[in-house]
Amino acid sequence: MSVLILAETLEGKFKKSTFEATSYGKKVAELLGTTTVVLAINATNPSELYTYGAEKVLNVSNENLKTFNAKVYANIIQQAVEKENAQIVIIDASANGLYVAPMVAVNINAGYASNVVAIPSSTTPFVVKRKAFSSKGFNNTEINTDVKVIGLSKNSFGIIENEVAGTTEDFSPSVIETTIVSEKIEQTTGTVTIADADIVVSGGRGLKGPENWGMVEELAQILGAATACSKPVSDLGWRPHSEHVGQTGKPVASNLYIAIGISGAIQHLAGINSSKVKVVINTDAEAPFFKAADYGIVGDAFEVVPKLIEKLKEFKTNNI
Repeated sequence: MSVLILAETLEGKFKKSTFEATSYGKKVAELLGTTTVVLAINATNPSELYTYGAEKVLNVSNENLKTFNAKVYANIIQQAVEKENAQIVIIDASANGLYVAPMVAVNINAGYASNVVAIPSSTTPFVVKRKAFSSKGFNNTEINTDVKVIGLSKNSFGIIENEVAGTTEDFSPSVIETTIVSEKIEQTTGTVTIADADIVVSGGRGLKGPENWGMVEELAQILGAATACSKPVSDLGWRPHSEHVGQTGKPVASNLYIAIGISGAIQHLAGINSSKVKVVINTDAEAPFFKAADYGIVGDAFEVVPKLIEKLKEFKTNNI
């Protein structure tokens, strides 16, 4: 019996979400009195996961798996589940994770709980706490199947070092054929991605045009943040659609979300509601975003943001 965790990598390096999922899996394994196994595909340093509680890493090296394919990955996870007799499967709630987790559940006849935010409150019966209603509420879900799939919500548990004397085992699963072919993959390099960012700086139509995005990018650079935008901005072509966050774009669960010139349509708020601290800068004191924000500044972004950048630069200079 074991707890199996799917590791996510980017160009061979583990994403931060993998460290969180492994930390979470270790805690669940302790509750169940079992071991943690991590399935890593094309990872350059599998032993890095020992620091977060991975007692065994199943290391898959296969050039044909460098491009994510949900059907193929689901089948490989199924093989790992059967090999390790896993009773719990933990998958990060990333874009890929949300795609592959239901397929895994179907393949192994398991119950699936998405957007889980805490360790099980009970193991008999098995009950987990989940976000619900676009992250506006929570529910407690009981999973009564023999094998269970958990989709862990980002930044819900945290990264916890729990070093163990782990082992790495080469794993060569069979790879099923698929009719899906990736013709082109474009990746942003040299910047923080929305999926991995602890801080996100986002702009809306209040910035008046793409020529004014320099201050958003400068603020993001100072904070080590990702840049994002509202749907109307991406629809207008001011920013790429890859930066569109919200219910119909990319969900954000950052530790800090700064919204500049965004009024706060319900779809946008639903997509960023999981962020822990939300800050809004807007000239309209009645903008819906102020009701959802933890901190708000009523003011002109073209005056507020440059002053904020100046103060952050001073702070960083004085604290070097």
